[in-house]
Amino acid sequence: MAQRVAVSDGGGRKTSRVRVAVRLRPYMDKQDEKGEGPCVRGLDSQNLEIINWRNATETVKYHFDAFHGEQTTQQEVFLSSVKPILSHILNGQNASVFAYGPTGAGKTHTMLGSPEQPGVIPRAVREVFNLVKTKDDGWDYSVGMSYLEIYNEKVLDLLSPGSQDLPIREDKDKNILIPGLTETPLSSFSDFDRHFIPASLNRTTASTKLNQRSSRSHAILLIKVVRTQLALPHRQQTGKLYLVDLAGSEDNRRTGNQGIRLKESGAINLSLFTLSKVVDSLNTGVGVRVPYRDSKLTRLLQDSLGGSAHSVMITNIAPEYKYYFDTFSALNFAAKSKLIVNKPFVRETVTVPALQVKRPREDQTGESAAEPQKKRQKDVKKTEQEAASPPAHPHSPSELSVMDRLLALEKLMMSCQEKDRLNMLKHVAQSRKEIQELKEKQREFESKAMLLNRLASDGVMGESSSASKEPIFKNNNAPLQRKQPNINKPKKQQAVVQPLQVSQLQPLQQIAVVKKQSVCVKKKEKKLSDQFEGKENIKVNGWESQLDTSVLEQSRQTILRILNTGSLKELKELQQIGDKKAKLILGWREIHGHFTKVEDLTKIEVKREMIKKKSLLVSN
Repeated sequence: MAQRVAVSDGGGRKTSRVRVAVRLRPYMDKQDEKGEGPCVRGLDSQNLEIINWRNATETVKYHFDAFHGEQTTQQEVFLSSVKPILSHILNGQNASVFAYGPTGAGKTHTMLGSPEQPGVIPRAVREVFNLVKTKDDGWDYSVGMSYLEIYNEKVLDLLSPGSQDLPIREDKDKNILIPGLTETPLSSFSDFDRHFIPASLNRTTASTKLNQRSSRSHAILLIKVVRTQLALPHRQQTGKLYLVDLAGSEDNRRTGNQGIRLKESGAINLSLFTLSKVVDSLNTGVGVRVPYRDSKLTRLLQDSLGGSAHSVMITNIAPEYKYYFDTFSALNFAAKSKLIVNKPFVRETVTVPALQVKRPREDQTGESAAEPQKKRQKDVKKTEQEAASPPAHPHSPSELSVMDRLLALEKLMMSCQEKDRLNMLKHVAQSRKEIQELKEKQREFESKAMLLNRLASDGVMGESSSASKEPIFKNNNAPLQRKQPNINKPKKQQAVVQPLQVSQLQPLQQIAVVKKQSVCVKKKEKKLSDQFEGKENIKVNGWESQLDTSVLEQSRQTILRILNTGSLKELKELQQIGDKKAKLILGWREIHGHFTKVEDLTKIEVKREMIKKKSLLVSN
């Protein structure tokens, strides 16, 4: 059994603030006619200033964790901002690096770089493999990668270009995962390079007026490091590194987007706007809903912003005046993101020694091992005796089984862990509800049985005063007996089809039954007579039933009372009395008075037939 535990450094969870670095792209355009030059200027390694658009004689200053000027190399950006957080991945914690900024500010160059100047992604992966190689602490390390893009709010697998939109899920430990996403194991940096370069070409890019190769999607590279302890108890820790290259916000008036480019731009700006709302909600305080689910991007960055990862945001800005408002917005967003606090912790899976806690008692020696064996034998004998004894009620076995289940669940609930007791209580409540329903059914059957016994006692009081009371319905047939097997059983003769012969059928009155036959017996006799028509000496052994005369007389009186005083609804409840016939009975009762006997109903039938004949003659 494996149990997820959270282990933190120093015995308690430490907080980690989101580190924000700003990188200024070199000035690419010639100075404008006014000769104003760039609108942004770096002051030192952590401070910069931008011209105030309300008053050109003033500047707005910002302070960040790091500022990389125009002359900063890719190596310096990596060493100062990214490398310090990579060691956490090998300790079972998560880390995240993502580039933010307007289109054309150099985000893709910072993350990917070029073969001559590699960016953050290849340098970070190479550093991970270097850390794994230098580790010799009794742990086994395995590295894997996944690569995806969010294009028009669809999650697409770049390692498997033919895949469809993938869902984003969250497990019971609040970890964000993507079912169906390809995970490729890596053994070295060359292996990573072999998979990453073709996957990068699958990313969606297009040309705009501001950028010849503009990213039209957000790209996320996931590096997963799993380390397993070689010795007992074989602990396993999982660390993840998210390397995110965001698409830049765009002003469609300057980019000239139309058609599909305009749709892509709308999806990019919407996701970045949701990202800004998430940052604002995190900075507001406790109790405010954070809209992670409003966008696929924020759903995947849930662990990086306000989650459990060591996060670094590299904000890329451009110095030209035409990017002024984009740069100003990016700096304000970076200043707000700097206030976000994450709570990283170690994700560790340990093996719980469940077998040692709940080992069987047979392994013990002496009298302690013999007593449970005797107890189990007694329980087996007790269950066999209960099974052999006949049940007192049809529902008692079910009730006993439910009681056994209830006792077993309560015993299990006492021995289970605290987190499983709620589920056990639900099962116990359901079992008690079933027991209550069974008891209600039992009471209903007992009341019906008492009613039948009362009717039987009332029916036989007038006929017999003896102590032994006969049942209302009698069956004169002999009890069923098991047929003895016949070893020398003759072979069945095949049926011979003979022509139909018409012979006089023996009247059914000769096959007399005592008192009165039931309707089902008459139907059975008629069926048998039709079946054996044409044969001599027909003999029908039908099922016979006898009814007491007092019961029949009582039924006649009840029917006569309903015919004389019953309403239309009560008349329709009688057998073979429909709506029309019930109305005829009411009319007859108003004209001729009460019925003296049940057989008077035949008069109504005769009159009904006469009315039908007259109506037919009139219609003809």
